[in-house]
Amino acid sequence: MPFYIFIEYKRPYVTLRRAFFKKSGEGSTLNILDGLLILVLLICIGTDLKSRKIYNFITFPALGITLVLHIVLEGFPGLLSSISGFFIGLALLIIPYFLGGMGAGDVKLLAVIGAIKGGTFVLITGVYMALIGGLLAVLILLFRKGTWYRLKSISYFISCLLQGVKLPLGLDRNDLTATYPYGVAIAGGAFMTLFMKGAVFPW
Repeated sequence: MPFYIFIEYKRPYVTLRRAFFKKSGEGSTLNILDGLLILVLLICIGTDLKSRKIYNFITFPALGITLVLHIVLEGFPGLLSSISGFFIGLALLIIPYFLGGMGAGDVKLLAVIGAIKGGTFVLITGVYMALIGGLLAVLILLFRKGTWYRLKSISYFISCLLQGVKLPLGLDRNDLTATYPYGVAIAGGAFMTLFMKGAVFPW
């Protein structure tokens, strides 16, 4: 899978055309913005799994590089598209953040994804993100310590409720909540969107 960089020299300026990976005989490509996105996602998955944090020293430089690349590759329209994607990604998680259900790093990661790939991409990512996040939440709830006790308590509560008897659920609030790396769900949503849109991965 060769790597091509096209540079066109025109006085008095130099135009840098798209750099991309390309499969032989196929039209699908992984451009430099996709490569940047994959790098950012992989790093954020690692830090989120290790420390439950997505650091500013990852998202801020990534955003700066993104804006520069959009200007170089696509000019002013590319910059506008990147900025609009940033704010769309920001808007998707800003309310959950203010309600205390989302970390600031998660919000910034999704905003950077929007800046890199645009508004449509980040909206689709949001759908996959919600599905993956819900699945992760259920799995973590099921496989935490005391899961069998919680399931029996919930089953007993529902059974009594169906018979017209209202009893307390008998579970502590902490039994029904669990922290988990939502950045993994965000990254998973972005990878799913890349895959569904036909991007070619470098591995």
